[in-house]
Amino acid sequence: MFRKPSGFASRAGAISILFAALLSTSAFAYQAPATGLGQSWPNATDVSVSPHYHVYVFIRDGIRYIQVNDLNGTVRGAVAMADRVVLVLPVGVDAPYVTAQHAQIPATAANAETVYSDSSTRITATPTSTGAVQLNVVTPATTQDICTNPVNCSQAIMSVGTGS
Repeated sequence: MFRKPSGFASRAGAISILFAALLSTSAFAYQAPATGLGQSWPNATDVSVSPHYHVYVFIRDGIRYIQVNDLNGTVRGAVAMADRVVLVLPVGVDAPYVTAQHAQIPATAANAETVYSDSSTRITATPTSTGAVQLNVVTPATTQDICTNPVNCSQAIMSVGTGS
């Protein structure tokens, strides 16, 4: 009885397909890549907050890998992170100069530059006199990381230092 023009049905179908494709590609756009760690120019989004460095994030099996490159693509260093544990990876020309710490208020050297920052991690880069770059990875401290009683803290340090 009622007849729809065939152009309307095909147009509505095409719009539906286009909308579904748009939604599916935007979901993929927010996923970090799982490969490319150690490469000078990985196929990953540069998430650096500094104009002097490139920072790439990779995620695989629930572990987050963060790599810092200089502007020439030289890999400076990388870390792996999972459950507030930071592991320095033997990747990059400055791998021996990568440090990790838990801090309540992250200390920053005068010439340190923040190269990466998110809700749980901050990475700074500090050029050294030798041409190396000191990378410091700071994660927030929890109450377990902070010694609230100086007597207990000093006893713990003494027992570690004496081998007891």
